[in-house]
Amino acid sequence: MRADAVFEGGGVRGLALVGALAAAEEAGYTEWVNVAGASVGAVLASLVAAGYRASEITALMNDLDLATLRRVGFGGPGLGLLLAGGLYSLLPLEHWLGKALAAKGFTTFGDRVLPGAEPRYRHRLQVITSDLARRALVLLPRDAGTYGVPPDDVPVAQSVLMSSSIPLYFRPVRWRGGVFVDGGLLSTFPVWLFDAPGAPAWPTFGFHFQDAPIAQPPRPPRWPWDIALASVEAMLANQNARQVPGSELARVIEVPTLGVSPTDFNLSRSKRTALYRAGYEAGARFFARWNFGAHVAARLGATAHRRDVS
Repeated sequence: MRADAVFEGGGVRGLALVGALAAAEEAGYTEWVNVAGASVGAVLASLVAAGYRASEITALMNDLDLATLRRVGFGGPGLGLLLAGGLYSLLPLEHWLGKALAAKGFTTFGDRVLPGAEPRYRHRLQVITSDLARRALVLLPRDAGTYGVPPDDVPVAQSVLMSSSIPLYFRPVRWRGGVFVDGGLLSTFPVWLFDAPGAPAWPTFGFHFQDAPIAQPPRPPRWPWDIALASVEAMLANQNARQVPGSELARVIEVPTLGVSPTDFNLSRSKRTALYRAGYEAGARFFARWNFGAHVAARLGATAHRRDVS
């Protein structure tokens, strides 16, 4: 069955989203038409658009050594923050993701298009990022013309990096006059992104993190940079509930976070497994009660979904 998907950003907790994706596949949703995401949601969306299944994505993510995302060069993280705007570099993530996408022949957005679709839906993947230079939310490749680049030519892995650069933690990506950071800074979960007037021909599912207290002892910030980093952590960990209007909850899979912080780059193998399992179980519960016909009936007369590109 066909479906669209919007994956929320949430740092290292992404394996919980993969578990929910596995449940969606078991429910019969194996043809993803349009997908979008911010931060780790953009990572997952790009792999789905490339053609990877949940089991393959799980293997890829388990092979990613999260500790490399906190690797520092000469001068330490403080110098990186002072000179480059972030403690750590995302180059290890770009290398890992670029290799995975290239293996499926997906390097620029033009490699995955829907022939015959209207321009808004032509590119199967949309990456949500934030441009600090323009103080604006940016969708790539949809907004690529603003930067003087044909949408088909925008590099996918670099765009995902633009969406994944948690402010202060990671160095922002500078591209075409823009300074790009985590898409979740402005909109971590636009589940409405692929909506259009009329009855939906297939559903859009939102994969959303369910808020839970961070399971760690209090760490009062002492220094100015500690305060800045704690502010970013609090924003990422607690903004999720504000992103989902009540009218949208019927199509949203609430994925537990198990109290994991988005920036816990020392996440153990057992906690990764627990996140995946929690996401899978949440997805299984959702699809056990999901009824597309009832969903269509509920949305008729309101702002509904989409078009048929076949």
